[in-house]
Amino acid sequence: MKRVIAAFAAGLAVAGYLWLTGADTRTAGILPYQDPQAVAAGQRIYQDHCASCHGADLRGEPDWQTRDSEGHMPAPPQDASGHTWHHPDAKLLEITRHGMERLVGNGYRSRMQGYAGVLSEQEMLEALAFIKSRWPADIIARHNQINSQEAE
Repeated sequence: MKRVIAAFAAGLAVAGYLWLTGADTRTAGILPYQDPQAVAAGQRIYQDHCASCHGADLRGEPDWQTRDSEGHMPAPPQDASGHTWHHPDAKLLEITRHGMERLVGNGYRSRMQGYAGVLSEQEMLEALAFIKSRWPADIIARHNQINSQEAE
């Protein structure tokens, strides 16, 4: 029951954020990547919680598509060379919230921990906004299209 309440509260928080910012979820999704304050906050959050694995330059770990000796998938790049932008905002938020192992299941191994209970929903959105703000305009446009298709 606590999980249901927490999920509902998280949904309300995101909905409230979208309403307050006037975000157009049909095209831009839920990440405040065009808000300089959110991006600046996200940069600090990224440096504190993400850069140690995904790199300060968002390039990820070397050979990120091959399991390491312990069977874990290395941290992928968060820049345009990776696959982060292939996922809609809601999926990125879920990955950040719960980690990859929990979402993928079936024995998938990743060191990507979930940040629920560590970061607030707003902080997760800001970190993701920072990442998105660093993508080239054409990748942002493609990602917005992915969000638009997801909303349909």
